[in-house]
Amino acid sequence: MGWIWWALHITHARHLRKTKENPPVTSRRWIVVAAAFLAAPVLAGCGAGFDATTNKPYAPNEAQALIDKGQYGNKSGIHIPQAFILGPDSGAQLPWRGSAPIYLNILNTAGTADTLQAVSAGNMGTVKVTAPIQLPVNQLVNTGKPTPQLMLEAIPKSLRGGESIKLDLQFAQAGVVSMNVPVVTRSREFAEYPPAPGATPAPTPTPTASAPAEEAH
Repeated sequence: MGWIWWALHITHARHLRKTKENPPVTSRRWIVVAAAFLAAPVLAGCGAGFDATTNKPYAPNEAQALIDKGQYGNKSGIHIPQAFILGPDSGAQLPWRGSAPIYLNILNTAGTADTLQAVSAGNMGTVKVTAPIQLPVNQLVNTGKPTPQLMLEAIPKSLRGGESIKLDLQFAQAGVVSMNVPVVTRSREFAEYPPAPGATPAPTPTPTASAPAEEAH
């Protein structure tokens, strides 16, 4: 009987060693599920991070239009994705009582055509509208092409760029849209625009005399 006990003991030991080296299917499945469960919070955190980045509003450039009361470029079907007042060259200025063109990109997504009838700038001057600007449905209209149709005139102070002027746009259908429009310098992506009338030229830097070189000994 001793040899039978010894054979059973050897067989049980081999079975235990085989089980450790090759877990049963149920054990392997449990390991996979556990790994997936532990990885899930990490993946969820990555997803939240991407959403947090892409969902944050951001400004494409400084020539943007900010609508009052928290709205951005959209009121009553009127979208204004870009708006700016062209100022002087960098280092120059628009003089007192001077003029500056206003550039707007306007998209009318309402069901009917609209018209930009008038623009006012409060105490920052008057806005001349050469003619009512027609806004067909779903057609982007640039008020600066082929020539500026809106001109800010009689500016009560000199402008160097970087200022912001509130404009009230009067539409026939959409009503009044109030915007804070930046004054941008004629540089970078705005360098090819025609200069604002009456802008003073930027000062020319004067060369500095270099110190004489020391005589060699």
